[in-house]
Order: sequence, then structure tokens, then C-alpha cells
Amino acid sequence: MRKTFLVVSFTFLSLTAILTYVNWKFSFLLLILIPLIIMGLYDMYFSDRTIRRNFPLLGRMRYILSAIGPEMRQYFIETDTDGKPFNRLQRNIVYHRSKKEVDSMPFGTQLDVYNDGYEWINHSIRSIPFAEAKHDPRVRIGSSQCTKPYEASLFNISAMSYGSLSKNAILALNNGAKQGGFYHNTGEGGLSPYHLQGGDVVWNIGTGYFSCRNFDGTFNVDEFEKRAILDNVKMIEIKFSQGAKPGHGGILPKEKVTDEIAAIRLVNKGHDIISPPSHSAFSTPLELMDFIKLLRQKSGGKPIGMKICIGNKSEFIAICKAMVQTETYFDFVTVDGGEGGTGAAPQEYSDHVGMPLRDAVAFVHDALNGFGIKNQIKIIASGKVITGFDIIRNLSLGADLCNSARGMMFALGCIQALECHANTCPTGVATQNPSLMKGLVPEDKSIRVTRFQSETVKSAVDLMASAGIMHPDLVTRDVITTRIDRNKVETFAQIFPDLVTGCLLKEETVPQEFLYFWKRASVEKF
Repeated sequence: MRKTFLVVSFTFLSLTAILTYVNWKFSFLLLILIPLIIMGLYDMYFSDRTIRRNFPLLGRMRYILSAIGPEMRQYFIETDTDGKPFNRLQRNIVYHRSKKEVDSMPFGTQLDVYNDGYEWINHSIRSIPFAEAKHDPRVRIGSSQCTKPYEASLFNISAMSYGSLSKNAILALNNGAKQGGFYHNTGEGGLSPYHLQGGDVVWNIGTGYFSCRNFDGTFNVDEFEKRAILDNVKMIEIKFSQGAKPGHGGILPKEKVTDEIAAIRLVNKGHDIISPPSHSAFSTPLELMDFIKLLRQKSGGKPIGMKICIGNKSEFIAICKAMVQTETYFDFVTVDGGEGGTGAAPQEYSDHVGMPLRDAVAFVHDALNGFGIKNQIKIIASGKVITGFDIIRNLSLGADLCNSARGMMFALGCIQALECHANTCPTGVATQNPSLMKGLVPEDKSIRVTRFQSETVKSAVDLMASAGIMHPDLVTRDVITTRIDRNKVETFAQIFPDLVTGCLLKEETVPQEFLYFWKRASVEKF
């Protein structure tokens, strides 16, 4: 069959040469027709796709249309509220704020306020004049065991690794954090030179221990200490899981692994870099407490936290029990919702693994309060946080501050092309392709990151002022109301009743909804 194809192709090419010699006018037509005929013959005999074999040449249109389908829907079909995971209204508010453009909305909301799940802030007759509100509130992170507490902004850059994101994107984010006075989380991909441009850094340490590992993948305390004591590193975050793929580990495709990335992460190149699904430096809650002490000591007393997407509730309760028993505390807990994003994850993990952010933040706050240790630990909410209202909603559930990843990517110019995993990001944000990343100019985009963060914090503070609230610490669960169904609404205080402080310390006072998980929780195992 291949021989037949070659013979036919050669015949057509010979015919082309003869006709061109006889009459050169035929050449223009043949230059178009001959390649199409050859492609059609190839489809008939050699394609491994049924559509192309049955409908040669014409069948290719199906794959072309399928490939450009996302762009066609985004630009010509979707309404302002239809797009996923972020709709046009959400993306536009980031674009407008990052460019310092007008972000007001004419003619009223496009949302259906009677749809299930619609939420609003309960404003106050005693609202505070915006001029009197403090527009850059700070949240102090540091338990009684922390000797170098950190004054964090209300809104910060969530974990995104160099390798997943381009060098230029990391440079823009870090310089944006420097200009705006907020922190930049490194992601689990290690501490790169591009994270050390002067912005405050939270060093995220995942199961692969990148930038602080031995070549066999185990934790290297000397490499950790060398980097943890740097001035720019303000906090250390132990990553247990992330919302987009909890229990899965991380993946950096080998196409993105350059010599530089391999050196930063302390790995060998030439293959996909896989982060294991669980840690090897500890295996029980009690061993985790020893690890916290080690990191705090070697970092010089900086805040030590954890990042987790809640799965089995008993495991987090076990960590709380271990903190109480050993009197060793995290300084912060970053709660990542199941709706969080990533550059590469199996669809089932993105869609069906991990507790959504609203439920997770409420649970973590209740657990810490129930064990009487919430006063030691700050909660950071992460997962589709891009507006001032998103921030207030998370504060109402029990968070103290928020992180954003995809919002910051939009500020960099991300157009939600959904090509983060393919190294073909057209805006140069999530790629290591030099020809693509050169279009992202760090000096320009850093300003947009700063503007977006500043305007979003201002929006959150204005919303608090409208509710008569002076500081984020004073936001409670009765600030937000949500529609349960068309004829019923409840505040978060009704949906998530506050636990009595200390009620989880003794079995006889544990609320019924916590009892099953409380009994299963053991400091001896996860």
C-alpha cells in the first residue's frame, strides 16, 4: 500500500513538471491541487484515524475545528458569565484593575440573584467612610514559638513554580510583590534566582524537597538552611497537597526541564520530574512536629506553615492533636480548595478530588478553634480568589488572609488559553519556550501585578467599610449571606455554626458532627 502511494505521488509530481513545462499557468493551480491530492491519498491508505480514512481530506476539517473550538467558544459563543474556569466578567475585572482602567459596571448585575448559591455582603447602616478605612491592613503571622513573625498583606501571590511558569513570569511576579509590599510563594519547584529579586518570599517545600534535597529525593537539611536564612525568605510552607491534584504529587514535563531548572531543583534532567504523593521526612503527626521544630530552628525562627487540600478530616484532626500534645504549633495553614488550578493534572483529580474551599476553610477554622489553638495559627485561603468579595467571603468563613495564583496570571496577561501543560502558552506565562516568553516583559507586567493586588485589597477594604468593619480580624460569619434555594437564604453563621473554643480537647465535649473523625484521629499515624 505504501508502494502504491509513492507511485501515485511520483506520477502526480511528474505530471506537474510536464504541464508546467507546456504551460506555466497550470503551475499555480497545480501547486494548490497536488498537495491536497497527496494528503487525500495519504488519508485513504495510511491514516490511523477512521474519519480521515473514510472521508479523506474533508475529514481533516473535523480535527481543525475541534482544535480551535475553545477559542471559538471563548470569543464568539460564550456569554460574559458562561466561561470556565473563569468567566469573562471575572477575567475582565483583573485586566481592568491591572491596567488601572475603569472597572465599574453599568446598568446593574448580570448575575441571577435568585439562583442557588448566590452570595452577598450584609452591609451596615453604620458604614465607615472610605477615607477612614485602612487600605493596607496587615496580618501578623507568627505563633508564640516564632521569633521572626511576618506582617503579611491581605492578598498575596499563591504557589506557582519556576518551571511551570516562565522566567519572565516569575521575575514580573516577584518585582510586583516588591513594589506592592506583599509576598510571593515559590511553589514547590524550588527557590530560584528569579524569586530573589527583592520581593518577600514564602518558600514552598513539597514532597520532592526541591532546592533542599539529596539526589535520591530525601530531605537535605544543609541545603535547606543555606536558603532558609536568606533575608528575602520570610516564611516556610510545607506542602502536603494542592487543590487541583491532592494525593497525586507534582509533574513537570521533561520538555520544560532545562539545565537551569535541574540545577535549581537539585535533580537530573532528561525525564519528567515527579513529586511523590507523600513526604519521606516524616510519616506520623508526631514526626511532623519534630520536622516543624527542625525547620524553625534552621530558618532562624521564621514562621513555619503547611499547605493542604482537606481530604480525610481525621488526618487534619490528628495534626491538631499532635500540636496540642507536643505544644508545637504551625504558624499558618494555607487551605487550598478543590477548585484550585494547576498546569497539569488528570481530569478526575481536578474535578472530583479535594474539599472545596468554602467547606475546607470553615472546617480548618473550627478544628483549630475546637482545640484551642486558633490564636496561634493564621489561616490563608487559596482557590479562585480574584476579587475583593472573594477575600471577604473567605475571611467570613474563618480565613485571615488570601492567596491568588490564576488571578495573578491574568494580571500578567494570561488569556485562559488552557495550554499550560503543553509548553505552548501564547502569552509567555506558562512556558519555557524562549520565543514565546520573550513577549512577556517583566518590567511592564510587574506594574500590572502590583496594580491588581492593590486595587483588589482596596475593594475588599471598601466592602468591609460598607459592612461597618474596620479590620479583617473583625469579619465574622454573619457578614455573608447565601441563597440556599429560591425561597431560602442563610448566613454563613447559620450554615457553619461556630464551635465552642476548646470543645475538641475532650471526647465528652466533641460535637456529634466531629466525633467520628475525632475518634479515628491518632498522633501515631495519618
